[in-house]
Amino acid sequence: MKLPRGKMTNALAVSATVLFVILWATDFINSAAVLGGFIPLRVTDAAAYLALGGPENATPVWLTPLTATLIHASWYHLGFNLLMLIFCGRQVEHVTGPWLLLLLYAVGAYAAAGAEWVLGMHSPSPMVGASGAISALLGTYALLYSRQDVRAVGPFSASVVRLAWLALAWTGVQVLIGLAMRGMNGDLGRIAVGAHIGGFIAGLLLTRPVLKLRFKAQFVDMP
Repeated sequence: MKLPRGKMTNALAVSATVLFVILWATDFINSAAVLGGFIPLRVTDAAAYLALGGPENATPVWLTPLTATLIHASWYHLGFNLLMLIFCGRQVEHVTGPWLLLLLYAVGAYAAAGAEWVLGMHSPSPMVGASGAISALLGTYALLYSRQDVRAVGPFSASVVRLAWLALAWTGVQVLIGLAMRGMNGDLGRIAVGAHIGGFIAGLLLTRPVLKLRFKAQFVDMP
């Protein structure tokens, strides 16, 4: 399968790769996670986080949902995210264009952080990785390329039903993955389940507005 070109997708992939190589080569990954990762407790109670020994010179908390997407814990973590980013991102960018893809990615990053905060407001552990932002692209990809033979249910249109089914299916998969990981090592936090769900739903909800911005008068009504 030949993927379409995607300049913004490639730029995001290269940025994450270059930064990871630098952090890995300098043995700075753990420090970068603390300084630039999204930490829910910093949002909930910054003073409490500092009292636990958190650094005072960390990235401004409002910016960390974005900086967290550039930090990865391992080669495996980076490689899997790059695979999903390049495969889905290029195909989404082919439809949305580069700047609207970047908008989806950025909003997905904040939606992912917001979901992680809701699920663990007092967690001092940093969330890192681009998977939450990439999940937003996956949500848009799912709407653009999945089968559309969905019928209306009662007062709900086919578009709403399709959104709901995709959101529920993705949420179910993420919860099962989280439960499986907890069963293996007792640590649900090793996979940012909330981030994946939040980003994916953001992508679903933004697809229609993004397509309207992209095509304006040429926009064709679609789920």
